[in-house]
Parts: sequence; structure tokens; C-alpha cells
Amino acid sequence: MRRIPATVVAVALLAITTACSTLSPPGEGTVAQPRLADTRPVKDGGTLTIALKSDPDMLDPSLTSTLVARTVFSSMCEQLYDVDQDNKFVPQLAASMPRITNGGKTFTFTVREDAHFSDGTPLDARAVKTSLDRHLHLRGSGRASEIDSVKKVSTPGKYTVRLDLKHADVPLLGRLANTAGLIMSPKAIRTYGRKFASHPSCVGPFKYVKRVIGDRVELTKDPLYYDADKVHLAGVTYKTITDGNIRMANIRSGDVQIGDQMGPVEVRGSLGEKGITLLNTPSLGYMALTLNVGNVHGIDKKPGRVDSPFGRDVRVREAFDLSLDRELINKLVFQGMYAPACGPVPPGTPLSSPVTCPGRDLPKARRLLKAAGVKTPVPLELMINTTPDDSRLGQVVQAMAAEAGFDVRLRPTEFATGLTRTLAGDFQARTGGWGGQPDPAGNIDSLVGTTGSNNQGKLSDPEVDRLIVEGRSTTDIAKRRDVYRRLTRAINRLHGVIYLYRPVNYVSASTDVSGVKLSGDGLIKAKEAGYVKGSR
Repeated sequence: MRRIPATVVAVALLAITTACSTLSPPGEGTVAQPRLADTRPVKDGGTLTIALKSDPDMLDPSLTSTLVARTVFSSMCEQLYDVDQDNKFVPQLAASMPRITNGGKTFTFTVREDAHFSDGTPLDARAVKTSLDRHLHLRGSGRASEIDSVKKVSTPGKYTVRLDLKHADVPLLGRLANTAGLIMSPKAIRTYGRKFASHPSCVGPFKYVKRVIGDRVELTKDPLYYDADKVHLAGVTYKTITDGNIRMANIRSGDVQIGDQMGPVEVRGSLGEKGITLLNTPSLGYMALTLNVGNVHGIDKKPGRVDSPFGRDVRVREAFDLSLDRELINKLVFQGMYAPACGPVPPGTPLSSPVTCPGRDLPKARRLLKAAGVKTPVPLELMINTTPDDSRLGQVVQAMAAEAGFDVRLRPTEFATGLTRTLAGDFQARTGGWGGQPDPAGNIDSLVGTTGSNNQGKLSDPEVDRLIVEGRSTTDIAKRRDVYRRLTRAINRLHGVIYLYRPVNYVSASTDVSGVKLSGDGLIKAKEAGYVKGSR
């Protein structure tokens, strides 16, 4: 844990500002035109190495809670449905779009008849039921609250699955196009139980070989994959390299071919560089600062009340929110290449409404602290990841909050350790992101609902819970848009999750590689990737 003196922070901010002006080409905040894929012909063979920003948590679809794990799953574990590059839902392991009947309370679909898991087990309706039941009932499952509308999973035919719901749940399709739709081998589930992450088996273009925690995950081409003819690579290796500059250096040296979650500094430094290309898509997610207001005994327990100024009084949380300048954070830390965020709904999507972010208001922040009767400076330990971007973000937040009367102490924490502490409730505040889903329910329900399995700070509010149910219950776009507008306001009034910025999905790639796709939700798809004919 450390507190950086204000003079040091001021020098750091000046250095960051200077770097921005030095690296920014004409047209502040602009980058190369968005590229989603490269379609040059490729040859068969070779291993693709993808550098990840952080080490994945458990490679278990029921228990995982990280975007980097989803990135690995995109090569080895297919979902019932997927999100294409236009953010539209398409069948993947499902063979059809769902048929929704009984007033939205019955959800029926068929599954592929030509697929096998990597352990040889055939995919059928019963295999899907096994995975969905596990998502629902496994202790500690991160999927349980995501599909908690499901009352019963049945298999009326060998390849037909029916979900009977407790109530209409319009966003359910979106969740089945995300981690809750990942289907595991029933044989592997029976054999390994909670140790599935050490022996994962799914349907995918590649299958699991081994993992070295903190270093790499190795996959090899799965000859049983139903679409194996389109898979050119012999394997894919995911290597953990937390520093973006080192990820970029490894691309330049040829040790790595793809750099995931590249930051603005690295992206700007490589624009126009021979041998490196850029893929990018707008993000459906966000980065936020989560305050622990109710996670007393762990994320899987009922909310309590954290006995701290932040846990006791919303005025203290609002004052902290008002101390932050989102526009300046974006400029100083990310060179203006991201966008300020003050809500969970992705802008430009059908259910979004314009949201005006609160401006920085130091006089009001100080008045709120005085009214709350707290002694200043108010202490707060802020857990951040051990990356250069997170360090810069933490320093800027620390400096801004100090001017309002807060003493923010930074605790840089390795990603996996930080996640473990967060789930246990062993934190006061933390920065963290959410990869995002096209339907706003995927960005809200499990993250701020009282029973949400990803509600890290255990925020609990009856109005938020009521609006979450209302948002699930109607198919009318105008009505849902209004619900999520009101829901965003209700969440923001609690100041328990302080939305900071919306990133752009930047992926840097060697020009020796083609066929890599970047989905609308920011996942790297390596299924049809390969080395360009004539390359090394």
C-alpha cells in the first residue's frame, strides 16, 4: 500500500500531459480507421501466440469472471449463441434462433447434430442441459444470477432444449451469447467436478493442452471440431504479459503475433509502423471504480453494511464522485482515445439514451463531506492492477480526490490476487472493467442487482432491483429504453459504482498473420487465422 505525495503526483501528471502532446498526431483522439479482420490467404500450420494483459482466472465457464478467460474460451469453448461484428446474435452451438412462446416464458431451440467435445463426447440436448444446470446450481457459480429466470431445463428431443422460465426474460438470449452460453463436456463435468478448470473440455477449433499459471495457456487444433477444415493453425498459445510496452516489443521481435487490450500509448507509438497492423472496435463495456458498501462476508453472501465513511453515508461517496474529472482522466491517462462514461449502457445501441456525466465540483464535494460530519482527509485504500495504465489512472484519481478532502492510498495488486480479495470482500475500493454485452441487462443485472453474482461491492437497492425486473419483462424497445434510462439514474444516485470511461478495443497484430477477427464485444477470434503465405 502506498500514498504518493502530491508533489510527485503533480510531476507525474505533467509528464503524462507532455507525453500526450508529444505522441498525439494531428487530430487529437483519432486513430486509424477501424479494422475488424484481415482476409489475405493463409497457409496451414504454425502456432499463434496471443499476449494477454492479465492472467486468466479459472478456465471454468461456471466460475470464471474475467474477460481474459473469455478470450481464451473463444478458441476452445463455443457458446450456444455468438455476437457477430455487427453486434447481432447468431447461432453457434445452437442450430436455430430460439422460439419464444407462452408469453415469453418458454424458450425453445435446437442444437447442432455434427459437433463433438474435445474428449469425444457428442453434443446433444442432454449435454446442454448438464452445463446449464451446472451454471444454475454449482456453488459459487458466476452464471447463476445471469440465468436465474430459468426454472427448468428439459430435453423434449435428442437435439431440442426447452427452458421454462419463472417470468419473461427478454435479455436471456444475450446471456446465452456470453459466458452463460458456454457448454462443457458432460463427461468432463462428471469426471473432474470443481476441478474442471484443470481439465477443460468443450467444443471449439482448439483444445486444451496445458497451463502454466501466470505465464501461458497452450491449445492445439482439435481434429474433432465440426468446422476443422477452416482451422489453419496447429495451435494457439495465450501468454500473459501485463505491460503493454512489453507486449508491443514482443510483437516487433516476432515472439508474439497478437497483442490483446493494447493501450493508447502503445497504439499511438505503432501507428504506421511497418509490420504491425491495428484492429479496433468500439467497446460495449466500461471501466469503473467500485466502492465496497456491502461486501462484508464475500460475494456469495447477503449484503451487509461496511463500517466505513463510504459504507455508512452516500454523501461521502457522492463527494468522491464529484472530485473526479472524467474528461481530464481520459486526456491525461489515455490521450483522449477513450470516452468518458457515467453509466453502464453502451452508447449508440438501440436501448441507450443520452447521459450527461456530472462535472467536477470541488465546492459541492467539500460541502457534502462537511454535512456528513466526517473528519478530513477521508482515508480510502484503492486497489489497482499492476499495469502502467492502471498506475497512471490511480495516480490521477489520487491527486484529484485529494483536492476534495480524501486521502487515497494506492494498493497495486496482481490481477488474480486482486480478484480473490475482491470476491472475499477484502477491499475498500477497486478499479476494474466489464467487457460488455449488446443488451444493457448484461452490463447491469448481475453487477448491481442485490443477488447479482458479479456485484463486487454488494450494492443493494430496492428501486434498482425493481427496475432490473421491469427491464427484463417487456419486448417494447421504447419502454425498455426508458427503463434503462431510469435505471442508470438510480444506480448513479447510489455512487457505489462510479463509471469512469469507456475504452476502445485495440488489438495490435503482426502483418505476418491474417484471418484474425475482432468481435463486437472485443474478443479475438482465431478460428480462421493463420500465417500469410510467403511469410516466415
